[in-house]
Amino acid sequence: MQMEGNTIFITGGSSGIGCALAEAFHRRGNQVIISGRREDRLKEICARHAGMAHFVLDVTDPNSIRSVARQVTSDFPALNSVFNNAGVQMRAGISADGSLDEQSLETEITTNLFAPIRVAAAFLPHLAKQAGGTLVNVSSGLAFVPMARFPVYCATKAAIHSWTMTLRYQWQKLGVKVIELIPPYVGTELGGPRKQELNLGPQPMPLDAFITETMKELESDADEIAIADAKKLFAATSPESVKRIFGFMNG
Repeated sequence: MQMEGNTIFITGGSSGIGCALAEAFHRRGNQVIISGRREDRLKEICARHAGMAHFVLDVTDPNSIRSVARQVTSDFPALNSVFNNAGVQMRAGISADGSLDEQSLETEITTNLFAPIRVAAAFLPHLAKQAGGTLVNVSSGLAFVPMARFPVYCATKAAIHSWTMTLRYQWQKLGVKVIELIPPYVGTELGGPRKQELNLGPQPMPLDAFITETMKELESDADEIAIADAKKLFAATSPESVKRIFGFMNG
C-alpha cells in the first residue's frame, strides 16, 4: 500500500485500532478523515491533530453511510483509501432455553458484516477513479479459528474474510487494491473487560506495538496481512490444525 500522499477515510476512528491508525497515517503526512458515532470524541481527536477531519457516521444506518460517503467524496475528491474498521464484539449466543438476545445479534451482524459491505459499495466507484485506490477490510485472527464465547463475532469476521477474497477478485480489474488486515487480540475497548486482563489468560498485544507492525506490513504489496499471533490462526488451514488450535483456545 502507498503510505504517504493519501487521502484516507477510516470508519470506527474514534477509538482503538481506528484512532491509532488515523494518528499513524496523519504523522506520515496523509490527509486523514475519521468517522464514528461519538462526535465529542471525534472533535477531541481532530483538535490534537491539525488538518485531520471527521464525520459523524452510524454504520448500522444505510442512509447514514450513503450520505457521509457523498459528503466525503465531495469535500475530499482526492480520497483514494478507505479503511473498513468499525466493529463490535458481544457474547451473544443461544441460551440454554433456546432464547436469543435479538438486539445484540442484529447489532453485531449489522455492524461487522452489513456495514462493511455497504461502505464498500458507497466508496468503491470513487476509489476506482483514483490512482492507488485502496480498500482495507479489518477482519480478525478469529475469522480462521473461532473463540467460543464470541460466536457471532467470529462468524462475521469469517464472512468478512470470504467476502474480501471475492471483492478483491472483482475489483482488481478496475484498479482497486483490496487488502485484508487481520489483527490478533489487541488491547482496546472492543468487547469490554475480560478475564485475560486479570492475568488469567492470554494477554492482548499492546495497541502501539500492533500499529508499529501494521504500518510496516502495509508497506508491502500483500493482499492479506496477519499481525503477530493472528499469523498462527491464519496459517491453520487444515481441519486437524483448526481443531487442535480451537481446543487449545477454548479449553
